[in-house]
Amino acid sequence: MTEAVFAGFFTGLSLILAIGAQNAFVLRQGLRREHVGLVVAICAGSDALLIAAGVSGFGALSAMAPWLAETMRWGGVAFLVVYGALRFAAAARGGAALLPSAAPAAARGQVVATALLLTWANPHVYLDTVVLLGSVAAQYPGRAMGFAAGAMTASVCFFTALGYGARLLAPIFAQAKAWVWLEIGVGLLMWSIAAALVFS
Repeated sequence: MTEAVFAGFFTGLSLILAIGAQNAFVLRQGLRREHVGLVVAICAGSDALLIAAGVSGFGALSAMAPWLAETMRWGGVAFLVVYGALRFAAAARGGAALLPSAAPAAARGQVVATALLLTWANPHVYLDTVVLLGSVAAQYPGRAMGFAAGAMTASVCFFTALGYGARLLAPIFAQAKAWVWLEIGVGLLMWSIAAALVFS
């Protein structure tokens, strides 16, 4: 069982380390110190549900209903395009307006909605957590839940470190210009992921 737990932990961590829309949002919230615990809980909790679904064999459903993946793909594209445009608009307003001390805090409901959309409207999340982790977990018969527990633990550790560790970058982001570049970078990332979804 220990082997399965460690395999789940490192497999899950290797998948989640890639910078994506969800990670960029967690980093941004961590830098702004806005609803960080809530965002971490939503991302890690969503991962746990998806991992559990994958280990339980939910991957077979997506194989039987290919339209489901296609629907999620185009929904994800639309959301990423809009969210990326919002980031460019924020950068255009100027760095001073983006500093945590100057900008009004985002409403809790808005943050929750964004975190949920960046997680559940992203087809790559299903590919990684449901399909891929579900497939690897099948290699540990009788120990699949140990594998799932390891992967879930990796998710909690990563999002906690990303959300709360972001404040270590505070000296850099004390400069207004740094926030402009962050918003531009996040916007470019969102649009590049959207483009990848369109042409994949």
